[in-house]
Amino acid sequence: MSRSVLITGASSGLGEGMAREFAGLGYNLALCARRTERLDALKEELRQSHPGITVSVRALDVNDHDRVFEVFRAFRDEFSGLDRVIVNAGIGKGQPLGTGHFEANRQTAETNFVAALAQMEAAMEIFRAQNRGHLVTVSSVSAVRGMPKNITTYAGTKSGLAALSEGLRVELRKQGSAIRVTTLYPGYIRTELNEKVRNTPFIVDAETGCRAMVRAIESERAKAYVPAWPWLPISFLMKRLPEGLLARLV
Repeated sequence: MSRSVLITGASSGLGEGMAREFAGLGYNLALCARRTERLDALKEELRQSHPGITVSVRALDVNDHDRVFEVFRAFRDEFSGLDRVIVNAGIGKGQPLGTGHFEANRQTAETNFVAALAQMEAAMEIFRAQNRGHLVTVSSVSAVRGMPKNITTYAGTKSGLAALSEGLRVELRKQGSAIRVTTLYPGYIRTELNEKVRNTPFIVDAETGCRAMVRAIESERAKAYVPAWPWLPISFLMKRLPEGLLARLV
C-alpha cells in the first residue's frame, strides 16, 4: 500500500525539494501552499517523472487557521488517511527588536509559531483518530540559542516550535502511542528564502539539504540536525558557550 505525506509550504524551497525526494521514494503527495500556480507546475513535473504516484495540491495560507484544518481533513479524506505530515511553511522577515519593525517580527512570530501550532493541532487530530502517523516539524539550528539582530525573533519562534514538538513527543511516549514526532534542525541550505545572503558558512545546495532532511525523516528519529556534518557538533558547542563568547561569534 502506498504511503502518503502532506507537506506545507510546498511551492518553493525546502518544501518543494522534499516533495521531489519523497516522490522518488514512491510516496503519494499532499502538497499545499499559497502560490497555487507553482504547486500546479510541481504537480505536473512530479506526475511526469513519477507516473506511479498520486499528487494532490490545495491552496493554503497557514495563517488562515480554520483553513488549515479544512485542508488537512480534505487530504485525509482523499488519501483515506495520512501517514506523515511535515510542518514546513515559514518565513524569515525578522529585524532587530526596537528598530521600528514590529510588523515584520509579528508576521514572523505568527507564521512560524502560531500557524505551526495550528498545523500540529490539525495533524494530531487526524493521527489520534487513526492511532498512527508521523509528525515532522522543521525548526532550525538557530533554535539552540538566543540569536541577535535580524534572527532574534526567527530563532525564538523556531525554539518555541522545537519545545512544542518535544512536549508532544514526551506525552506520546508516556502513553505508549504509535504516533511519532520528529524535529528537524536544518543548517544553512540555499533556497529562495536566503538566496541574497552572502558569506554564509557551511551552506549546501537545496538538493543536498533536502536529501539529508528526507533521510532523517525516514529514520523517524526524535531529533536530527541536517546535514549532520557540521551542524551536529556546532550545535553541541553552541549550547554550551558562555553568552559573552557567543556574542563575539554570532
